[in-house]
Amino acid sequence: MANIRFGAFLAPHHLPGESLALQIQRDLDLVQMMDKLGFDEFWCGEHHSTGWETIASPEMFLAAAAQHTGRIKLGTGVVSLPYHHPFNVAQRIVQLDHMSQGRAILGTGPGALASDAHTMGIDPVLLRDRQDEALGVIKKLLAGEPRFSYECEWFSLNDAKLQILPLQPVIPMTTASMVSPSGMTLAGKYGDGVLSVGSMSDEGLASLPLQWSFAEESAAKHNQVVDRSDWRVMFNWHIAETKAKAIEEVEHGLLRWHNEYTVGTLQRPGVPTFDSTKEAVAAMADAEGSAMVIGTPDDLIERVLDMEKVTGGYGAAIGFVNDFATPANTMKSWDMVARYVIPEVNGQLDSMRESNQFVIENREYFLRAQQAILNKINENDRAAEAFQTAATGAMPIASPSAPASPAAD
Repeated sequence: MANIRFGAFLAPHHLPGESLALQIQRDLDLVQMMDKLGFDEFWCGEHHSTGWETIASPEMFLAAAAQHTGRIKLGTGVVSLPYHHPFNVAQRIVQLDHMSQGRAILGTGPGALASDAHTMGIDPVLLRDRQDEALGVIKKLLAGEPRFSYECEWFSLNDAKLQILPLQPVIPMTTASMVSPSGMTLAGKYGDGVLSVGSMSDEGLASLPLQWSFAEESAAKHNQVVDRSDWRVMFNWHIAETKAKAIEEVEHGLLRWHNEYTVGTLQRPGVPTFDSTKEAVAAMADAEGSAMVIGTPDDLIERVLDMEKVTGGYGAAIGFVNDFATPANTMKSWDMVARYVIPEVNGQLDSMRESNQFVIENREYFLRAQQAILNKINENDRAAEAFQTAATGAMPIASPSAPASPAAD
């Protein structure tokens, strides 16, 4: 299996009741820490309602993050295309690409919250078709094609061409995928990557084994190519030294997130509330094949590798940034992912383990080397006597007038 990249997805989902300014600063601190820890990608979303998802401009947040990082890729996860004129979307991602020194990824979607579309007066039935229409226009603009005009019911372009092109030869692009085939089909149509947000729901998880086939079929139909390395699968995790400790730490916010947001705010049909954190963990994290992990690094390692079998292969494990634990314990969880999970998943520890085992299993050779040293010591009477005394634990105190012992070879 090829190396799996690791990253984070900031919707954000923050517990209401805290200073937004401090939440945003904490999110920026997290990006900076993840850059130092070697994570590959950081994604930030766009939302305009619910009181939980409070970042309206992912490009603005990621531009700030770019000033405090040096290597991590910065992706819009996602820009809701039906809410924007495509020319503005193209210009903003080009500016982010330059401000980040070529680290921008453009993730797009139709818009996840019906409340956002309602506020903007957009019929939800139109969202996916408008995403498709805008995406085709944005592709032409980013490619620097000759000036063109475009007219449709919701935007117009007259002699359009970007005055500044991306710093990267091609800005990577991804499409959000939930449960239906539409996201995968759109990715295949344009040869883009996929961000599988739907893996965090039971329905989305059940659909994963089939999802990639929709992208491949669509790509073949439109003379495009899709690559599993560009498929990003979402996980939701919090890890600690023991499972009991992880459960104790998510007492801070897991139950609130599920009961107050998923059930109380989004009112998803058929989703029950839970009476305790342990009950929530048992139902959501301990279920076979779940994309949520509340446990140890070993638990997360197993789940990430199992997902490779479920999907048939994917390129990146993207962790959902949550407020299940306190800020300090959340930071510690991401640190443990970098220290223990990433190197284990990608086989970075295998050669060190092999080296350790080689030394353990080949003692005969190394004992011969030790014997050679002892032979040299024994060739000098005083060195041999001193060595023997030291070995018995009765090291003599040398007299100030005693001559120095010759050094052993």
